[in-house]
Amino acid sequence: MMRLITRFSLFSVLAAIILAACSESFTDPRDGKSYAIVQIGSQTWMAENMDYEVQGSACPEGDDRKCSKYGRLYTWDMARTVCPEGWHLPDSADFEKLIASVGGAEVAGYALKSTSGWFKKGNGSDDYGFNALPAGYRLAGNGTRGKFDGIGGYAHIWSAVETPDGLAYYMLLDFSIKAAKLSAFGKDEARSVRCVK
Repeated sequence: MMRLITRFSLFSVLAAIILAACSESFTDPRDGKSYAIVQIGSQTWMAENMDYEVQGSACPEGDDRKCSKYGRLYTWDMARTVCPEGWHLPDSADFEKLIASVGGAEVAGYALKSTSGWFKKGNGSDDYGFNALPAGYRLAGNGTRGKFDGIGGYAHIWSAVETPDGLAYYMLLDFSIKAAKLSAFGKDEARSVRCVK
């Protein structure tokens, strides 16, 4: 009986340690918002999109209620300023390391995507707790050129790296494929931000 109690106690302690490790968070001192964080390989990532408000940033679909779930969308210039002290906007090497840590480019999208919220059965397995959500993006400009698109279908996460022709890279996760890849678009389009230590 004593051995059973000891085993149960040991199991309880181990379960509590694992739960604590899985539920780490970071509180942004600038606005008091808390973000889940996750260790993947040798990197520490935020497990949520940034929701730090700067002038010109927007909630997906222009709906303020969506910021708490999806975070805000930022142009590339904004994206370079929103990570808190001690964190940074990932560069291509950071993304390449992340993708390698979760099995390589062909399966990384599936491993990083959340288990719900993606349309047409495009959900991922979220094996590593990255919890990528399909926040979509906002096109550059005003009026119809500045419209929101892609919510439910795409996660576009800005990189700190410019292309030689003046665009900027981002990591693309797509509802229709299991892969993850770096793509590039105009810096005036608004996309999501994940910060890394």
